[in-house]
Amino acid sequence: MKKTNIWAWLYIIPTLLILAFFLVYPAVNTLFLSFLDRKSELFVGLSNYIFAFTSKKMLYAFRNNLIWLIVFTAFTVSLGLILAVLLDRVRYESVAKSIIFLPMAISFVGAGVIWKFVYAYRPAGSPQIGILNAVLGKTLNLEPVGWLINKTVNNFALIFAGVWIWVGFCMVILSASYKGIPKELLEAARVDGANELQVFWRIILPVMKPTIAVVTTTMIINVLKVFDIVYVMTNGEFGTEVIANRMFKEMFHFRNFGHASAIAVILLVAIIPVMIVNIRRFREQEALR
Repeated sequence: MKKTNIWAWLYIIPTLLILAFFLVYPAVNTLFLSFLDRKSELFVGLSNYIFAFTSKKMLYAFRNNLIWLIVFTAFTVSLGLILAVLLDRVRYESVAKSIIFLPMAISFVGAGVIWKFVYAYRPAGSPQIGILNAVLGKTLNLEPVGWLINKTVNNFALIFAGVWIWVGFCMVILSASYKGIPKELLEAARVDGANELQVFWRIILPVMKPTIAVVTTTMIINVLKVFDIVYVMTNGEFGTEVIANRMFKEMFHFRNFGHASAIAVILLVAIIPVMIVNIRRFREQEALR
């Protein structure tokens, strides 16, 4: 082995050991615990996984995560793309982008508290402390809505709070990609008679497709393990349970380590394919450079 290779391994090995201790070992141990009973004493086979796929509360959690996956990802990526393109044309672009990106500076727990006050509900006839219900009552003369307790709208109310946090992140990444498109290419299309909509669909979108794919997979990974917003605003009550919140309850509320470990493994398995797709796309982009 060459001397340079030895020095390289001396630097790499400590990092690999840290990763193995804090990532690989916990993952393997969690997989092992998922086959044991609630006290991690007796082997129970696949019963914890059967619970995860047959329990009514877990099925609600899977349904809600699917709603989050579709709605949250669609809105964050599409709004981020639209804002990236439109704000490139305004005079105070940096100021506008800073304001939109600002929610990312707030902790997710803090953002959940903020939106809990925005959605706060009091019965009709009582003073409304929630901004949204106060505005609806004062301006449109509408009855107050229980945004977080009404099962028809509460999941979408939570998703909107999540979009408010993450759309700035999507906008910044997509804006960097948009600015990398040669201006000559866009101007040539306009000279040839293409309108702005055609330029967007036939030039901007195809060129930005790899970046959009990366941002989309990043949002999918984030939404699969969404926890903070749901925990702070509803704690999974009123039909808003998600997988990560259910795992937390099984672990710390009910002290059922078997159930919690099985849910954690399911969550990990759901995220791995998305990560693999992301890594493959990254390698394809690197190969083209």
